[in-house]
Amino acid sequence: MHQHLTTAALLAVTATALLAQAPAPAPEFEVASIKPSPPIEPQKIMAGTMHIGMSIDAARVDIGSLSLADLIRTAYRMKPYQVIGPDWMAGQRYDIMAKMPEGASPDKVPEMLQALLADRFKLTSHRESKELPAYALIVGKNGSKLKEADPEPAPKPPADPAAPPQKGVLTVGSADGPMRIEPSADRKGATISNAQFGQMKVSVGEGGMMRMEFSRISMAKLAETLSRFAGKPVIDMTELKGNYQVALDLSMMEVAGMARAAGMGMGMGGGMMGGPGGGGGDAPRGPAEAASTPGGASIFSAIQALGLKMDSRKLPIETLVIDHIEKTPTDN
Repeated sequence: MHQHLTTAALLAVTATALLAQAPAPAPEFEVASIKPSPPIEPQKIMAGTMHIGMSIDAARVDIGSLSLADLIRTAYRMKPYQVIGPDWMAGQRYDIMAKMPEGASPDKVPEMLQALLADRFKLTSHRESKELPAYALIVGKNGSKLKEADPEPAPKPPADPAAPPQKGVLTVGSADGPMRIEPSADRKGATISNAQFGQMKVSVGEGGMMRMEFSRISMAKLAETLSRFAGKPVIDMTELKGNYQVALDLSMMEVAGMARAAGMGMGMGGGMMGGPGGGGGDAPRGPAEAASTPGGASIFSAIQALGLKMDSRKLPIETLVIDHIEKTPTDN
């Protein structure tokens, strides 16, 4: 009898331990509708009415005109160079309207997107570390010439959601929060505002050069920005903390090359348009592996002017390899 009680007690304790260790169920949207996005219209961009990006309002998640590549990067919190998959993922764009479960945190939206991609696009993937050609962003031998950013200003009062959209002003959802894009009066540039890098002014000057001026940006975010132009991942190894004022003068040819590498075309005064989808069976690859030539000379010149250097190396990069994904989602 005593032995039976002891055995029963051990079984009960073991079962309790196993139940305690069981992972919580992955968060999912209650309902979600996925539709192909209509073509991007320059008139709507200029009027500030184009449906682009991601916004979260209470339990509603509204995603407009994002490609599968964009959705995967958002879902897995990855940078563009970390996702390795077929080129056509940057082609067709989708509008998604979804409802979160009651009480769910907006922080869990990426995990809900993972479940949605697996369910509707049959996405399967795995993570692996790869030694990839990259640039290490380091301080030059003569030291940094960066100027620290001014103290962060007090936040502006939130805009009235019922107010009509301001003409020419576009708000785009991103992994770093809402991004406000306001064209300049001469339409030769724009001011882009975001909580992560403050304010960035973009203008086109003489000789086919584009100037990007950040009011406050960390070295990690600067490295991420440079990755889009360099053709390889740029990893911050400066050990510089805080935020800085940064100005970069880049060739418009390099900017156009960045857009092509991301599967987009340049148009609408520097806006982004979805590129054509490729055929099935493309060999999985990512920007880091696909780049056959290094970034243009203007990037290196711009970085050297800041007292920094982009040093070519092979570095271990965590990647998300797409094993399978369907081009068309299952029915709503």
